[in-house]
Amino acid sequence: MRVPLSVALLLALSAPAQADTVARVASPDGTLQVELDLNGEGRLAYRVARKGQPLLADSRLGFILRNDRQLLRGFKLDTQATRGFDETWEQPWGERRYVRNHYNELRASFVEGDRDHRRMDVVFRVFDDGIGFRYELPRQPRLDEVQIEEELTEFAIAQPATAWWLPAFEWNREEYLYNRTPLAEVGVAQTPITLRTGDGTHLSIHEAALVDYAGMNLAKGGDGRLRALLTPGSPAKVVRHTPFATPWRTIQVADRAGGLVESNLILNLNEPNKLGDVSWFKPSKYVGVWWSLHLDQQTWGTGPKHGATTENTKRYIDFAAKYGFRGVLVEGWNVGWDGDWFANGWNFDFSKPTPDYDIAGLAAYAKAMGVHLIGHHETACAVSHYERQMDAAFALFAQLGIDAVKTGYVCDAGQIERQDVAGGPVLREWHEGQFMSNHHLRVLQAAAKHHVAINSHEPIKDTGLRRTYPNWVSREGARGQEFNAWGAPPNPPEHEPNLVFTRMLAGPMDFTPGVVSLKGRGGQPIQNTLARQLADYVVLYSPIHMAADLPEHYAQHMDAFQFIVDVPTDWQDTRVVNGEVGDYATIARKDRNSADWYVGSVTDENARRITIPLGFLDAKTRYTAQIYRDGEGADWKSNPFAFVREERTVQRGDTLEFALGSGGGVAIRFVPKR
Repeated sequence: MRVPLSVALLLALSAPAQADTVARVASPDGTLQVELDLNGEGRLAYRVARKGQPLLADSRLGFILRNDRQLLRGFKLDTQATRGFDETWEQPWGERRYVRNHYNELRASFVEGDRDHRRMDVVFRVFDDGIGFRYELPRQPRLDEVQIEEELTEFAIAQPATAWWLPAFEWNREEYLYNRTPLAEVGVAQTPITLRTGDGTHLSIHEAALVDYAGMNLAKGGDGRLRALLTPGSPAKVVRHTPFATPWRTIQVADRAGGLVESNLILNLNEPNKLGDVSWFKPSKYVGVWWSLHLDQQTWGTGPKHGATTENTKRYIDFAAKYGFRGVLVEGWNVGWDGDWFANGWNFDFSKPTPDYDIAGLAAYAKAMGVHLIGHHETACAVSHYERQMDAAFALFAQLGIDAVKTGYVCDAGQIERQDVAGGPVLREWHEGQFMSNHHLRVLQAAAKHHVAINSHEPIKDTGLRRTYPNWVSREGARGQEFNAWGAPPNPPEHEPNLVFTRMLAGPMDFTPGVVSLKGRGGQPIQNTLARQLADYVVLYSPIHMAADLPEHYAQHMDAFQFIVDVPTDWQDTRVVNGEVGDYATIARKDRNSADWYVGSVTDENARRITIPLGFLDAKTRYTAQIYRDGEGADWKSNPFAFVREERTVQRGDTLEFALGSGGGVAIRFVPKR
């Protein structure tokens, strides 16, 4: 594991024993209280209480600079100001249409007492369900270029806790199974990290508005402390010129696991939409040449098994048109896939199709059928090579009516290829470093000029920038369905109940559900039941969802396929009915474009009975509940296709109860009776 800064150095910077409180702020309802302290050495720390009880103990703030003295001690409070803020804003698409943004803000300005008089502001926004804070360094004579070697931010959890976390600085980026350990056993973790304290309080530590900065990881300290550990870069982890602000460091807090999912804190800490009208992006479902590649039935490269042919793509367009899918994704369509593309992304041409792929003819054929092709740009991490072509590539797609692109960055972590000048030296960067933070925004801005939406795979983490750039519609950033094709091991049944309360707190995920064959490469069993694959469409949010399986497999399971045809991807409202991290999750969502409600419920390896109170349904309305559930004896190992489709008449106040098998689930559509 590569840890650039000695943890021993961080441990040496332990919190002072005595300090004076110099500023404080509380959430609008008074539940959360934040206090800022300065000790006798002028070291700055914050602490958080919830309902009068310690939530975070004294936690250090500051920086180690590469090109100057550390910003850590000798501070005095200069000024402070507080304000309240309350608005409701509308998402152009999302898991809910209207979002309330309600917080109290503290801005505290500190100045060093020595000859340099360097200044640093700390801004806290305190919501009823959590806090966000960031550093702001104003323009000043003694701080022009700032090279940040490490951020000394701490999160000192005041109680023993259980943690769900992914390791950082590993070769396969975010694509690992979640660890569940005591907080004291966390190593170096990615964010978001989810915690449950001994008294049942749930927390998620993450960041918001990651712009022109290195992604934050967390290193274990002593006494329940987690310390910021920035992703490496050159010549330092972060290089900025004042004035600038860091990303927000976020702590979401809830009594129950579902409260973390229902929080809007990450979105609210991002700036409003900078793109204006984005009605050209249509939330929708898609099919395509993808699962066959992972099954090794077809190939990305040209040859006798090439998947991206004109004939094969027409087959998927016909299938999409027949069942109302808007998009058809085709991977392997462009020049550059032949040979070892993983090692040489510099051969990709993002405007030149292979000879057996008539991109213009297929775009016209799709348009005539009411379908849109979805573009694909795999970079193999030759990022500078891609940047030199992307504007022309997006212009070509816009000309052809291709309004969404899946981008890819397949390479080992730390192996992004950066070439600042054509023909110059190639530097290596991390997927979540400052360089890639800026790269992804350049992609979004270039795509937006041509009304193209981006779904990035092997991405930088999601930090809510979809509010500011609503053409960043989804991303991967975790183990997806492809691990069920060839993973060793495949995703276990607890994977989706983990994702709901961990990765999905960051934002939408292109998980690619809907493999009704329940088989991977060589017949490897997927550790789900048939109903579970349907429930994932509701449980795992994305404004774009793939019907990932092969058309011939859907023909064998038309009763289950009907739910995939019906389920929308854009929501008026979202409620978490019940759930526990890594065990089970039940989520209800209301369609933005109809009066229908949908429910998905999934369980881990343990069969269990799920109770679903229908208090979320609209009052004075009777519904037909179209139920797709595990049948008697359903079990992913022994009876995964035990499946029942049935209907019941229900209304608000009723309760439904189902038996979920191991790796099982239930999916329900509620249609108002006329």
